[in-house]
Amino acid sequence: MPRELAQSARQDRATLRVGIGGPVGSGKTTLIAGLCSALHAELSLAVVLNDPDMRADTDSLLRKGCLEPDRIAVVQTGCAPQAAIRDDVRANADAAEALEAALTPDLLLIESGGTDLGATFSRGLIDRAVFVLDVAAGDHTPRKAGPGVTNADLLVVNKTDLAESVHADLDVMRRDAAGRRGDAPTVFVSLAEHPGAPAICDWIRKLLAERRLTAAAAAATGRTTGTSGEAGDP
Repeated sequence: MPRELAQSARQDRATLRVGIGGPVGSGKTTLIAGLCSALHAELSLAVVLNDPDMRADTDSLLRKGCLEPDRIAVVQTGCAPQAAIRDDVRANADAAEALEAALTPDLLLIESGGTDLGATFSRGLIDRAVFVLDVAAGDHTPRKAGPGVTNADLLVVNKTDLAESVHADLDVMRRDAAGRRGDAPTVFVSLAEHPGAPAICDWIRKLLAERRLTAAAAAATGRTTGTSGEAGDP
């Protein structure tokens, strides 16, 4: 479950890594562009993209002025998207580590290629997972669940502005998401209407604040232990 998986986050890494997965067309790249636009003034950011097309998503981010080119890495895995984020993550890990070594970003977003509901990120690759669904795919999608939906730390249901047009019942989606995810958060959003994704930005800010507090507490404990050790030396 998400709460248990979240405990495996690596607090020793300076950068918070957030994986963003979801089906083709659900809005993953749009979400990344919105987060980068909203957060770039307060955070150092970098992005790893997984896509068979080496340029499409990169060009989209560059056109929006979200990031400089050296803050975007593209992984062309030549395999199923879920394999590259879960089974053999070496290419993504190498790209992430190269960006972290060069830039030391506060936040690194890793976007999976378009996946099915069974796709999940290896917790050795990322600290937190976001899974994006599309209202236009039907209001039955959360009910179908799958590890992508149930294991994500945050589920994002995008394109709520289309609900009426596609006869999707958002209340049904809320009920089914809660039934599948328990206490784990779900955010309903229209990135077309709110491209800055304020609720998701706030979720990331909270994660970073908690991470910094943990790091500060660990550092303080280390200093206290070191001082005590020195005092106790003969």
